[in-house]
Amino acid sequence: MDRLYTFGKYLKKKFHTNVKKVPISIPGFTCPNIDGTVARGGCVFCENESFSPNFQKERVTLNLKSKENPLLQKQLKALNDQFYSTVPDLKKYYGAKKFIVYFQSFTNTYAPFETLKALYEKALSFPDVIGISVGTRTDSITDETLEYLAELSKKYEVWVEYGIQSSNDETLKKINRGHDFANVKEVVKKTKDLNLNVCGHLIFGLPGETQEDMLKSVKDTIELNIDSIKFHPLYVTENTLLALEYKKGNFTPIDEQTYIDTLIKSIKMLPQNISIQRMTAGSENLLAPEWCRSKAQQMSHIHRALRDEGIKL
Repeated sequence: MDRLYTFGKYLKKKFHTNVKKVPISIPGFTCPNIDGTVARGGCVFCENESFSPNFQKERVTLNLKSKENPLLQKQLKALNDQFYSTVPDLKKYYGAKKFIVYFQSFTNTYAPFETLKALYEKALSFPDVIGISVGTRTDSITDETLEYLAELSKKYEVWVEYGIQSSNDETLKKINRGHDFANVKEVVKKTKDLNLNVCGHLIFGLPGETQEDMLKSVKDTIELNIDSIKFHPLYVTENTLLALEYKKGNFTPIDEQTYIDTLIKSIKMLPQNISIQRMTAGSENLLAPEWCRSKAQQMSHIHRALRDEGIKL
């Protein structure tokens, strides 16, 4: 690879204009290993409201077996408000002309089908929206939803983003993921067989993993025939199981040098058709490591490392 193939370049080539994703967080959405369906407590790195002193146990949440949704109007309003509050800045600061609504937080297929249909169709009705991207888990999406998304993809740009995190089953157990890599392979294949675009998320620095483990996860993910990829370092935030282990001295976050070295090696492994949507991440609620505090500084260091390897931006 001599030039970085970013998701922005993919979109610009396909739509001949500047397309940006609009991140959306829908109230009432949760996850099957938070609500007890497959596990409890969530993944070790996931911020869990039950750790917060202000957590309300009576809060309504949805799952695949919910028969009704008393939150739908609230959810539609949240979608509307977030879209119209975010788009002006994307236009002003990035010159965006078209948009993909990105259902980002929690598991955005883990709700009754009629709820999902109402939200997706509302998103696609907004001005200048050319598609949707749905963040989810491979154990939380039904055939009905996949087939519906496949129908939408005949008219719109549709992406399904799966949190893969690692291909190592021992690691997946350690982080309380609630499913194995066999589930990932099965569902990603089903998604690709419907001609849907797939973005896979991987995390570097998971407990107990070596660089060899991380690079094997990259190799295994590439073999799933994905279309795009996101790389994240594992950082520690408050209100997580990982924070408890970090404070006890039982977890040491990945250092920046190792992360960037692993990232560069991973990028070199990617075939030309797989675009890169993210190369790092951070959080306002960061506990550790310090190097994840500044996204701008991280990107500066990553760009320098890419240039040193002869990879053009």
